[in-house]
Amino acid sequence: MYTGGNIVVAAAGNIAHDRFVSLLERFERNSAAARRSAPRVRRPLTQAPPPGLRFERKETEQYHLCLGAPGISRSDPRRFAASLLDSILGGSASSRLFQEIREKRGMAYSVYSFASQYTDTGLVGIYVGTREENLATCVEICAEQIAEIAAGTFRKGELERAKESMKGRIMLSMESTSNRMSRLGKSLITDTELLSFERIIAEVDAVEPDAVAELAGVLLASDRLSAACVGPNEDRFRAAIGNGVTRKAA
Repeated sequence: MYTGGNIVVAAAGNIAHDRFVSLLERFERNSAAARRSAPRVRRPLTQAPPPGLRFERKETEQYHLCLGAPGISRSDPRRFAASLLDSILGGSASSRLFQEIREKRGMAYSVYSFASQYTDTGLVGIYVGTREENLATCVEICAEQIAEIAAGTFRKGELERAKESMKGRIMLSMESTSNRMSRLGKSLITDTELLSFERIIAEVDAVEPDAVAELAGVLLASDRLSAACVGPNEDRFRAAIGNGVTRKAA
């Protein structure tokens, strides 16, 4: 996989573009491996894998549960709505899952949602680490919050706060030279348009509540979710999942 056709080189910081290109060209002329490089060999994802359950028995104090499903690609126009969905659901300390499971009920120290986007697919998911007696309730709360968002039931100012938080994080991230480098490389390797900051801010501001609700209903539907868990008792895990988010998948 590590051949010339699969490699993207990105740089940011105190470097001149022409000098950088000349260094790469010199390497290419002198490298037999570069001369033998072939085009990209990774085939695109044509079909998402079916949902399933995985359990690893271990004598842990807590159950470590992850719910996940295929997401959307890095070039999908809905990616801004997907990022806001993640922020509202569990992507920050003010998110629903953090507030409902940790702050209000004290059922978990760590609970969050996450999302990744690639060339032709993506990933969305939820993680929670909790004690055995709280496992089923945590799953039920996840299901309830997903259903509320999918139904378009947003709290006052919730989407606006998520937008402001997202825009602030984007601008702060650009203070990092390594983040700027990664942004350039990811744009090339996923064949995604490199948007200006002004365009990104405009895209975030343009997201409507219906778009976030629709994504919640599509990406986090119970029959799309897989579940993986590490803990002492598989029966307790399956019972919790059967009563909550992934009932159809189980």
